[in-house]
Amino acid sequence: MNRMIIEKVRCMLSNANLQKSLWAEAASTACFLINRSSSVAIEKKTPQEVWSGNPANYSDLKIFGCPAYAHVDNGKLEPRSIKCVFLGYKAGVKWYKLWCPENRKVAISRDIKYAEADLVSYALNVAEEIDANREPSNYSKAISCEDSKKWMFAMQEEMESLHKNRTWDLVKLPKGKKVVHCKWVFKKKEGTPGVEEPRYKARLVAKGYSQIPGVDFTDVFSLVVKHSSIRALLAIVAMHDLELEQLDVKTAFLDGELEEYIYMQQPEGSTVTEKEDYVCLLKKSLYGLKQSPRQWYKRFDSFMTSHDFKRSSFDSYVYFKKNSDGSFVYLLLYVDDMLIAAKDKGEIRKVKTQLSDEFEMKDLGPVKKILGMEILRDRKTSKLYLSQKRYIEKVLCRFNIQSAKSVSTPLAAHFRLSSALDLDRRRPLTGYVFTIGGCTISWKATLQTTVALSTTEAEYMVITEACKETIWLKGLFSELNKDLQISTVFCDSQSAIFLTKDQMFHERTKLINVRYHFVRDIIARGDIIVSKISTHENPADMMTKSLSITKFEHCLSLVGVHC
Repeated sequence: MNRMIIEKVRCMLSNANLQKSLWAEAASTACFLINRSSSVAIEKKTPQEVWSGNPANYSDLKIFGCPAYAHVDNGKLEPRSIKCVFLGYKAGVKWYKLWCPENRKVAISRDIKYAEADLVSYALNVAEEIDANREPSNYSKAISCEDSKKWMFAMQEEMESLHKNRTWDLVKLPKGKKVVHCKWVFKKKEGTPGVEEPRYKARLVAKGYSQIPGVDFTDVFSLVVKHSSIRALLAIVAMHDLELEQLDVKTAFLDGELEEYIYMQQPEGSTVTEKEDYVCLLKKSLYGLKQSPRQWYKRFDSFMTSHDFKRSSFDSYVYFKKNSDGSFVYLLLYVDDMLIAAKDKGEIRKVKTQLSDEFEMKDLGPVKKILGMEILRDRKTSKLYLSQKRYIEKVLCRFNIQSAKSVSTPLAAHFRLSSALDLDRRRPLTGYVFTIGGCTISWKATLQTTVALSTTEAEYMVITEACKETIWLKGLFSELNKDLQISTVFCDSQSAIFLTKDQMFHERTKLINVRYHFVRDIIARGDIIVSKISTHENPADMMTKSLSITKFEHCLSLVGVHC
């Protein structure tokens, strides 16, 4: 509680731009507000209500640090008010504490006029100064910020791509048809320090939320490869020392052919002279349209299969081709990002050439980063590392907690979750982690959907979930590389392992959902082996419970994670 109060004090003083000497007044106000805030521990009531029996009154609350004008009577010709700063509330009475900068004293008054809007305006100005340091939120801000030339150039590049691709025709809007609006979206992609400059990208995006199902679109789906598939490919790359390069489709969604008639307003800043009342009849799909991912994927999938690539049966965004010498070429698609892996660089160049002939591509060379993960390779030791350090630092900066102290474990060993989250409902946690060749490729930690009547039941259901993932991984690797197989699932519960091999249904198992029993057939056929592992050597423990520092660090080392 002390730490929480101090954190509030720090934020309050910083937001109000007040000196640290007023920390005690800020702490008093913080406690005042905490006592009038609802808490889960007391059934969402406020401490004030529980203590006094009366509900909290919020009508007199003011913004800490806002300008306040206190009434004074210093003579007929003197000002009737003095400008102060609101500090808090006087206990027991409806008076307020004020800081008077003129005489540097804390005063108490109740005849006050507040100017909270001034502080709100100040906060908004600060926020605006921060959007300025990031990406502009709309067209008008993009053309008026410090980087306006770079953003305008990015918009020009986008418009050239749209025209080159013959994305639309300008027409008069037919009677009875509605117009889909559009907007510019700006993104500044940070380059690698000392290697490449930041990239400024502008995308014209249709406001697809106004589309009507069955009229403007039919099918919708997400166009992303599974993260487990990415890590599986990286594991193959590391173990077989493959070349790994990256491509980016400049205008991916623009390559899809539309099957519906969609009319869109002309882009802001690019309205054609003397045709201001015309609209764009879209011929190609556009970012933001509901059907754009589907149309782009149909086009890309058709291209890949026509060039002898096979689509994985276990992940539709994984493609592979087996050469005559037995080597493989792999391609993973994540919206408009592609990873290509092969033993020979010549094979990669061949695929790049084929793709560039069909689509407008940007060759990013050897892979350095994907989906916020930096990829580092040490080919001498056959090791590949994934790092999210820069992404984590970016998140910390976003919430202004970059100076926060790090801790050794995600949760203290003595910590107990509240009843509102999982303990007294007997819904345990499912946790598993899969490795292949020392590479962590898949993991999961989630609350189970059903009630468990014993630890054995809970562990049995975890084995079932882990075996489902094993089947998927076995299938994926059987397509990508038959030399790599996952067939053993380790569990630290001997009684749960016994249940998986016992075909008899009795009192201990009759209430377990039938869908969990399929694992028995899988194990009986020998497709998967379930083996005992010591609790001390089970890395999945860190997924389901709070651990000591020593045990947590040991679990990390078992799956090759280094802090």
